[in-house]
Amino acid sequence: MLQTLPRMISLEGGEGAGKSTVIALITKVLRELGESVVQTREPGGTPYAEDIRQLLLADHIEAPAKDVEVLLMFAARAQHVRKLILPSIAHGAWVVCDRFTDASFAYQGAARGIDLQKLELLNQQFVGVQPGLTLLLDVDVPVGLARVDARGDRDRIEKEPAAFFEAVRQGYLTRAQAEPERIRVIDANRDPQVVADEVREIVTAYAQRHLSA
Repeated sequence: MLQTLPRMISLEGGEGAGKSTVIALITKVLRELGESVVQTREPGGTPYAEDIRQLLLADHIEAPAKDVEVLLMFAARAQHVRKLILPSIAHGAWVVCDRFTDASFAYQGAARGIDLQKLELLNQQFVGVQPGLTLLLDVDVPVGLARVDARGDRDRIEKEPAAFFEAVRQGYLTRAQAEPERIRVIDANRDPQVVADEVREIVTAYAQRHLSA
């Protein structure tokens, strides 16, 4: 069984969903409530895990095999949990994370074809925790990729074809359907202010229920 961390909020979504803006908003909302917040990301979050991130996202001549990719993702995540996430929560802070394990089920599972049971085994053995709340920014793939193009250069994973990201999106939605209490789906095709208002409402209500957790 995974340990649920009530004071951890993760943010998920495909490319161009607007995560950078929303994660800053989540952090702001929690701080307005007087809470200490650690904002982090995956893969990465600690110096060691950030080194793994560079291996994963750099556009090398030799791309990692899909099972190597997933093992590196979970290695970075295990380090992240032990060296940053759990210590931060133990010291009374909230942790707001740009992507967590749900991303592996969407990207490496649904899109790369890694067996979901193998991912769950890695999750249980080497991660062992899950956020109390996950916000999934759901955006139509053409809309998201157009936003990525407008932003500039793509990393290795962002260069995958549209069909890959359609599979990612469906993987995320399947996860959300299976865990509706933890994963809240937000339509990120809408005006950014409308999205922000919904995020603020959800996070404020959730945090007020768990301020003493």
